[in-house]
Amino acid sequence: MELHNLKPAAGSVKKRKRIARGIGSGHGRTATRGHKGAKSRSGFKEKRNFEGGQMPLQMRLPKIGFKNPNRLAFTPINLARLQEISEKYNLDTVDLAALIESGIVRKNDKVKILGGGELKAKLTVQAHAFSASAKQAIEALGGTITAAE
Repeated sequence: MELHNLKPAAGSVKKRKRIARGIGSGHGRTATRGHKGAKSRSGFKEKRNFEGGQMPLQMRLPKIGFKNPNRLAFTPINLARLQEISEKYNLDTVDLAALIESGIVRKNDKVKILGGGELKAKLTVQAHAFSASAKQAIEALGGTITAAE
């Protein structure tokens, strides 16, 4: 092997396809774009999900479900969590202001107290809603319940 007979491997170097450079180039006239139609024009862009004029899949499928605009979404807080909050922040009254201040709920959240876990301390609790089991557990320890507006 010597410098004068070095050459690239067969098939590794291809000639660049020069389109739209006259009929003699073999890629003139339609410039490899076929005949007529939107796809042959400059600036053509096909819409996402376009299926060639066939009814698109998202339109063929049935509409299902319903979102109730008047739904009330509550942030749930269990009794066990109330116990943790009262111990951590040394509270005997757990109201919305205390929950917001401690970062447990946001300002416009609706809070519902649920009966999960165990409550050991006598608490005064303020929330937007209470489950029956939570109400019973709080009142059984001598605590009081206040419904917030």
